[in-house]
Amino acid sequence: MFDISPAEWTAILLSLRVAIIATLVATPFGVALAWLLARRDFWGKSMLDAVVHLPLVLPPVVTGYLLLLTFGRRGLVGGFLAEHLGIVFSFRWTGAALACGVMSFPLLVRPMRLSIEAIDRRLEQAAETLGAAPWKVFFTVTLPLALPGVLAGMVLGFAKAIGEFGATITFVSNIPGETQTISSAIYSLIQTPDGDAAAGRLVIVSIVLALGALIAAEWFARRATQRLHGN
Repeated sequence: MFDISPAEWTAILLSLRVAIIATLVATPFGVALAWLLARRDFWGKSMLDAVVHLPLVLPPVVTGYLLLLTFGRRGLVGGFLAEHLGIVFSFRWTGAALACGVMSFPLLVRPMRLSIEAIDRRLEQAAETLGAAPWKVFFTVTLPLALPGVLAGMVLGFAKAIGEFGATITFVSNIPGETQTISSAIYSLIQTPDGDAAAGRLVIVSIVLALGALIAAEWFARRATQRLHGN
């Protein structure tokens, strides 16, 4: 039951690589957007917030199809990238990372925004009064105080990326060794005769990874609360 085959290891390692890359690339954008939503009021803020959370309510297949239209070889952005820069996302593992990053982005941004909103504005104002530039206030006051929330968002985003299926299989298909993640491997195995044991092993791996990520996210969230309350 626990004798994981090379093909299964390939799917597991690919899932980890895709999830890690997706999380690391999405984090700077998530932090910037979380700060913008938490600290600035502007026209269209509610619309921007809705767009950020749209992947949570849209069917994943719809998101994957939109990514295919945009970043496919004939897409508006994908065609330009492929022709001029040689960057191809569709049917590549990089496309899987892109799809996972888009689908996990709302879960990544939300804890970051809540953590920034919970910071006492007087601490930032005190730094500004002492002559610190806005960027220095952010990196020396805001970001350190919000760090547990940032880490919690990263862990949640990673967990979502590990389990992503619908958008990924729509955008990059299910190619063994290239785009076949844990979720798509399970999908293939349950349709294969005698594939139940292998599917069961991958299900257990998925549960372990997801539980570990959720426990880590909860720990970081508690650390954020303790730090904000001076404990």
